[in-house]
Amino acid sequence: MKKFVLTGLIGLMAMWVQAQQQPHYTQYIMNPFIINPAVAGIENYWDLRLSHRHQWAGLNGAPVTTYLTVHGPLRKSDYSNASPTGFEMQGENPRGKAYWRDYTTPPPHPGAGLTILNDKAGPLNRFSISAAYAHHINLTPRTSLSAGLSLGMQQVSLDASKVGFLDPNDPAIGGTGILNRWRPDIGAGLWLYSADFFAGISAQNIIPQNIGYDNGKLVGDSVYRGKLVPHLFFTTGYRLWINDDINVLPSVMVKFITAMPVSVDVNARMMYRDRLWVGASYRLHDGVAGMFGVNINSTFNIGYSYDYTASSLNTVSKGSHEIMIGFLLGNKYGDTCPRNVW
Repeated sequence: MKKFVLTGLIGLMAMWVQAQQQPHYTQYIMNPFIINPAVAGIENYWDLRLSHRHQWAGLNGAPVTTYLTVHGPLRKSDYSNASPTGFEMQGENPRGKAYWRDYTTPPPHPGAGLTILNDKAGPLNRFSISAAYAHHINLTPRTSLSAGLSLGMQQVSLDASKVGFLDPNDPAIGGTGILNRWRPDIGAGLWLYSADFFAGISAQNIIPQNIGYDNGKLVGDSVYRGKLVPHLFFTTGYRLWINDDINVLPSVMVKFITAMPVSVDVNARMMYRDRLWVGASYRLHDGVAGMFGVNINSTFNIGYSYDYTASSLNTVSKGSHEIMIGFLLGNKYGDTCPRNVW
């Protein structure tokens, strides 16, 4: 009987050992705080985001990810007047080239944030809650650097009833029903930003941790238990102006995961007057995505993305859908689009 238990555990834990354990996101370019705690408090207001992603729709047991993030500044105000910059802007677009030409860094300040996330894939479910703290400093009149740390807990659950063991009461499984394991969730990051560019580096699951559901009864290769491994992200982007109303934001993300091939995303987003945007993303050896969004007013925005996978999964799935809703809380200066995250 134990042979069947070992076979089931090997297949199950391979999902964790050989695959990415942090969720996929497409709209991280609109909410970099989800991968980098150093972004906390970068704007004048509290930025609340709700996101739901259904990956590989139509495939039974495919990943489904839902999260809430909120972050904001502590003791900070960029703008001394009612307009976003305090300057009289040239032209018809208040967030055109003149706005960014006169950009100056925000004063040094701290920021704080919170992330609540649930990620379900087949019989495995990961729920996490973490708090973040960041501090922002000025390097030049137009460039800032922030460092951030996130601390929390994550619960990794196995629904043993969905694994299909021949004897679910075998003590090697560690129990029946929902089996829970709690582990610390630690992340850190740096974020360099100005009016023209950004660059960030961050890590999640910094401390590798064993995780298993065998109550220590299985010995040998660690694949029987699995391990939570570090994820490292590097992101960078630049703003290009087409005219006073339209700018294009190309960006790249490189992701390093233990025992996995390097993942590379190449993105481009075109913004019209900081109100409407469309974008596209290419993930190396994986697929492409299209996205669009609307900044409806100074307190509400929404974005949607669709991913098409180039792998064999495209024959059994209907692509991946992701929707994100944003609320700009305490946005007293009327910004319709972030000033320091773009």
